[in-house]
Amino acid sequence: MINRDTWTRQIKDFEEEPFPPDIKEREVEIPLSLDVRRAITLIGPRRSGKTYLMFLLIKKLIEQTRNVIYLNFESPELKTAEPNDLSTFLDVYFSIYPERVREKSYFFLDEIQNVEGWESFVRSLLDKGNSVYVSGSSSKLLSKEIATQLRGRSINFEIFPLTFKEFLGFKNEFFDLTSLSTQQLSQIKKYTHEFINFGAYPEVVLTESKRLKEKILDEMVEVTIQRDVMERYKIRNEKSLRILFKALVNSREFSVHSFYNFLKSIGIRISKNTIYFYLQILEDSLVVYPLKKFSLSYKGEEQSIPKIYMVDNGILRAYGIDNESKLLENLVFTELLKRYGFKNLRYLKINQKEVDFVVMDRKKIKQLIQVCYDVEDFSTKNRELRALIKAGEELKCRNLKVITWDYEAREEFKNRKVEFTPLWRWLLEI
Repeated sequence: MINRDTWTRQIKDFEEEPFPPDIKEREVEIPLSLDVRRAITLIGPRRSGKTYLMFLLIKKLIEQTRNVIYLNFESPELKTAEPNDLSTFLDVYFSIYPERVREKSYFFLDEIQNVEGWESFVRSLLDKGNSVYVSGSSSKLLSKEIATQLRGRSINFEIFPLTFKEFLGFKNEFFDLTSLSTQQLSQIKKYTHEFINFGAYPEVVLTESKRLKEKILDEMVEVTIQRDVMERYKIRNEKSLRILFKALVNSREFSVHSFYNFLKSIGIRISKNTIYFYLQILEDSLVVYPLKKFSLSYKGEEQSIPKIYMVDNGILRAYGIDNESKLLENLVFTELLKRYGFKNLRYLKINQKEVDFVVMDRKKIKQLIQVCYDVEDFSTKNRELRALIKAGEELKCRNLKVITWDYEAREEFKNRKVEFTPLWRWLLEI
């Protein structure tokens, strides 16, 4: 139980606590007010920047009103909060600021899902005309489930690690693509190399030391597996889960049947249903993304073997992956994920020929993308183009793109125009 003095200190400390002097802007546009009584939920993987995004919103709000309060329910003082404590908090808050009883207040509740029955508290705040912002990714409730708990009383915003434009902004670098000098182009390529190799988690981006970056990434992966998955679901078969995660990181396509046989071959007994369950909870953690094959039928998509991607290249780095082609393809996926959402992405296979990404908009094919690190080799270039052209003909799509490391051109192949774009340019133009 949290006493009134503790709540008073929490409220007063927020009033006096200076914000970090340089809170970086993000491209995510989150409204400071809604016309409907819904909470705004920030949904995303651990360490993607949800808390700092809250701080950014608060910083903007307090220029308009002082009726703002932020509480972090993972802080030592509030970690033991119970349902009755929330009522006590509200009573203390309005006793300190009685004028706010009849005014609109903005409540920022970080990791509130640690408190049982928090949904009722949030709904009561909304019913009284307040604005509520909720985020979370603790081991007790994965961030994806916050919106589910509010049952239609929320508007959800997905928060991912940084886009490349945000990455450059965090480095205080801004480039005009219409007039780049040789030195600026060299600098962009240097940053692109860092982006592809270490990923885009804000904390990692702001860390200069390569060794420290790697330590942070190792710790983030460990916390995700240990707290967000194992502790929450009380998983006892730690070895199988860790082998599965490592297999997913290293896989291009993933078959539960093949993985089951692999475990069996090394003497590990586990059912296929358990593997499916482990795969689902890793996906729910918003770290692993099994991409389905494009099909005109629902059954065809569901029965396809998925291609596996991670939410950030930093996870690949934590597992020592340095394959340029794999890093490039995963990075392109993460950027498409941030721009178009997972539901609008597929991969495609036609007569054993594969196209890496099908980008859709409300089920309509928007673009076909092939990822090829190096197209200098004629046979590689020819293979990638044949698959792309064939897919374009089958799906009646003329927007065809090949993303490379450094090759740029616009070419015609079998009466179809194909745009070759270097990664750095695509990242800045997308």
